[in-house]
Amino acid sequence: MTIDHKMILKEVGDYVFITLGLILYAFGFTVFLMPYEIVTGGVAGISAIVFYATSFPLEYTYFGINVVLGVVALRILGWRFLSKTIYAFTMLSFLLGLFQSLMPLDEAGHFVKILGEGQNFMSLILGCTMTGSALAIVFLNNGSTGGTDIIAASVNKYRDVSLGTVLTFLDLIIIGTCLLIPQFGDMLQRAHMVVFGLCTMVIENFMIDFLMGRQRQSVQFLIFSSKWQEIANAIGVHMEHGVTILDGHGWYTGEDRKVLCILAKKNESTHIFRLIKMIDPNAFVSQSAVIGVFGEGFDQIKVKVKK
Repeated sequence: MTIDHKMILKEVGDYVFITLGLILYAFGFTVFLMPYEIVTGGVAGISAIVFYATSFPLEYTYFGINVVLGVVALRILGWRFLSKTIYAFTMLSFLLGLFQSLMPLDEAGHFVKILGEGQNFMSLILGCTMTGSALAIVFLNNGSTGGTDIIAASVNKYRDVSLGTVLTFLDLIIIGTCLLIPQFGDMLQRAHMVVFGLCTMVIENFMIDFLMGRQRQSVQFLIFSSKWQEIANAIGVHMEHGVTILDGHGWYTGEDRKVLCILAKKNESTHIFRLIKMIDPNAFVSQSAVIGVFGEGFDQIKVKVKK
């Protein structure tokens, strides 16, 4: 398979998983958050606030704001950054409208509360667990749902401010606006919405960090075997993985021997163990978790270098 074919398959795979993530997001948001009028951060949060206050279709607000942000940021970020983002917010707008059309309504024309009355917080937990997991799936496949991500990326390009700081600041402003909208009831009810909104931030961010951190976990292997060359060849050929060969000296035997050092993703561990066992069942193997691996095939070094 040529490099071009692999790149095409990877791009197709990214779009497939981004779409699955968007479906999960739309389902969690529509089924568990909207019936209980729970506010979140981001453009989805702005759209929800507009919908709760005016009944204007949430998906139209979401799509419109993203189009405006996309046009403004196009010259700053370029087509390469925005291509998957445009696909994501367009598809999510469609999915939000689709799931709302499928939701059952009560006698007053409101969405049915699936968990029943008084289950606001439980619905928040379930909904944000889904939306946070969905966002992690999108991010892990090089996608973005747009909205405040576009603003954060634009600010980060010209100012030494982290994306997380900008996103948190914007989310706090969006959720805090609930206090200023009389349609949401008295001040106590509005404060109640703000508290719930802050809880959505915590749960979504936890799920994003948990899933993305779990996916990016790396391990280090040290392999001691007389068949070190066969093992290195197998890992290099079957996994297309780099192997570093170290010179070792046994204290007890007094013999020189080669030690294989491999840095790999945690989810590759089983495959590596399987190859080792097939070649040398008596190999001595040390596996340890590493805090971070940076470089080709792993995470990028993201610290800024002072000019």
